Amino acid sequence: MVKIENPGEKLVNAIVAGMKEKKAVQISILNLEKLEQAVCDYFVICNAESTTQVSAIADSVGHFTLTEAKEKPFHIEGSDNATWILLDYGNVIVHVFQNEFREFYNIEEFWADAVRTDIDEIS
Repeated sequence: MVKIENPGEKLVNAIVAGMKEKKAVQISILNLEKLEQAVCDYFVICNAESTTQVSAIADSVGHFTLTEAKEKPFHIEGSDNATWILLDYGNVIVHVFQNEFREFYNIEEFWADAVRTDIDEIS
């Protein structure tokens, strides 16, 4: 029997690959599927050291999602100042933060009931 990959998982994997390509750190996936108040199925979150790296990671995510999952974001916010760029894929929302902005907004704490997976930075 052939296993059919969940389209959301395929998209999340492409997002993580795009983040890793540009050396994103502290990559976390929040699975929100079982939460009533959730706005999407997944959040994929990472940190960057500078606005230049935030932009580079967002661009890389866009490239990987298009080539590996055949998906483009419906909406992108934050590109102008690049302290926090949000890419909205509908069922998956990507957050690329500069370090201090991730600490300030603390999305993981707000969505603490979600199933959290932290990606090993060595892999």
